[in-house]
Amino acid sequence: MQSKYKIRLLRANLFAAALALALWIPAAPTAAALALWLSVGWLLITALLLDFSHRRSRVFPWQILAGGLLFCLIAAAPERHSMLIWAWAAVCMLPQKRLAMTFNACAALLSCLIIAPLLSPPEWLLLLITLAILSVLAVSRTRQLIDMNGAIRQRLRLIPGLNLWAGEQLLRDLTREQIRSEREAICAEVVIFQVKRHQLWSSAQKLCELTYAFENVYRLNANTLAVLLLSRNEKEGAQRRSLLYAAVPEKVRYHHIPLMDLELPTLTLEALYTLPTKPSGSDR
Repeated sequence: MQSKYKIRLLRANLFAAALALALWIPAAPTAAALALWLSVGWLLITALLLDFSHRRSRVFPWQILAGGLLFCLIAAAPERHSMLIWAWAAVCMLPQKRLAMTFNACAALLSCLIIAPLLSPPEWLLLLITLAILSVLAVSRTRQLIDMNGAIRQRLRLIPGLNLWAGEQLLRDLTREQIRSEREAICAEVVIFQVKRHQLWSSAQKLCELTYAFENVYRLNANTLAVLLLSRNEKEGAQRRSLLYAAVPEKVRYHHIPLMDLELPTLTLEALYTLPTKPSGSDR
């Protein structure tokens, strides 16, 4: 879980890739230069917006954009960019849905056909077989890791398909999120809800529906829930808290506390669900 927060290293790699492509631009023909500028621009924008936006879900599969730019680079100047054919193996390592995988597989095959005139038939056949083997291995390894991580996360969840976790997981997540929020200057806070016992699971489901995929809801005990809320700033955090308060039943008591105010070395679950709370109707 911690690897997805290593933003600086990923940003440095994106900047390095953009610089490498930019060095090709001066001697490139017009079509190739255009494709290079588009690729450089996409890499730079991705790197600059990586801090928070990379954790939000997207409707459009961005892997198609990566594959499309790679195909354009090869198609625009195959004699100059033929070495990029091996980058398709790296594209196949990206977690992607079936639509993106199908598109990238077709684009990789077309790329091989485009550079075919530059190679002898035996060389082209060897390249095709080698690239196919590398791509299959990349996809297989990625699927294995996805299935493994998914199985582990599913066992830890209290309700399959929802981001509802046991309270012990919250103590582990708080340390990571506190460090990340300080480093990336985002608003991170814990919102505690005290509900009646018979309202716990329905309230937990509503809270899960109102949180992002990278946020979690936790069951601290039989009548206490906690939400780890991550927002861009305090104003957005207050707006999102209001939505959570409005979703829970009347007379539910709540409390919120910024992560930076928590003393994690001495923090316990008992300390969290005994924090002072106030009725939810007071802010409505």
